[in-house]
Amino acid sequence: MLTVKENVRETLKKDGHPDRFVNQYEYLGMTFTPSVGVAMPKYGGEPIVNSWGVTMSWPEGTPGAFPVHTPDKILIKDIEHWQDYLHAPQASGFPDEAWEFPKMIADKIDKENQFLTVMMAPGIFENCHHFMEIQRFLIALYEYPDEVHDIIKVIRDFELEKAEDICSHLHPEAIFHHDDWGSQQSTFISPAMFEDFFLDAYKEIYGYFHKNGVELIVHHSDSYAATLVPDMIEMGIDVWQGGMSTNNIHELVEKYKGQIGFMSGIDSAWVDNPDYSRENTRYWVRKIMDEYETPNGFIPCITQGGPMSTFPGVYSDACEEIAAYNQERFGVSSNFCMEMKLG
Repeated sequence: MLTVKENVRETLKKDGHPDRFVNQYEYLGMTFTPSVGVAMPKYGGEPIVNSWGVTMSWPEGTPGAFPVHTPDKILIKDIEHWQDYLHAPQASGFPDEAWEFPKMIADKIDKENQFLTVMMAPGIFENCHHFMEIQRFLIALYEYPDEVHDIIKVIRDFELEKAEDICSHLHPEAIFHHDDWGSQQSTFISPAMFEDFFLDAYKEIYGYFHKNGVELIVHHSDSYAATLVPDMIEMGIDVWQGGMSTNNIHELVEKYKGQIGFMSGIDSAWVDNPDYSRENTRYWVRKIMDEYETPNGFIPCITQGGPMSTFPGVYSDACEEIAAYNQERFGVSSNFCMEMKLG
């Protein structure tokens, strides 16, 4: 039986020999950084102003935090004078004691089976629309491209500085980076525009991590983004997590196997809802996994951006169903199901 890490590596090879399907997030042992700890509000709690100055809220029953964009809360109120509003938060230089908790978590990770992983969120695209509201941001891509390019440079430089700090303090084997690039039906912008504004910045960030000992870049975008897969490969993404069923994941796996892995298949809306039932989760897990002749290139996973679910128990139930399926089909099972609490 392969270890979890060995099985992931085989899964991501075009002609690898995994002995079972990887079970959702079992291979990512996550820790955080001091600069991430102040970024998100508590699930169901009061809104907070994050380190960029964006007001964030996470109401109960919703899958993630989102910015508050009432007129008084929009950070960049005039894009032509964006420098007056946008000031990058601290990315490095934290005292040693600030790293004690992330390192304590890292020390407890099972290094034989899990890649020591640092989570980073939000990403460049999300931060841009957090700063100025998504409709205004999308319009600005057309009307104020120079200003948007300059804003992206600020975020890129922040992430590169943070990347250096992360690598020097934690020496991660994997990065789990959030940045949603589309709706359920389409990307927010065309591939050509995406390449113009975002490709080079991500190549620099992900390139830095790969050059400094990071084996896997796992990028979360629970959306349609099939048309951006060639860009993901060029950026250096090893696993795209969260692709919704509207992408035709099975077709993408067959086309890009060995170049990028696909970690999704089970839309959270199918299973993680107020009408949740274990039977429904079992149905979708088995239906999706039955579509694949081999585990190569595909990691079954709900589309939620982390080992968690909006409604308690959904994620862990899916883990158990995947483990049971692996046992029945391959005679091998492992289940490192560590469910994170929301918020």
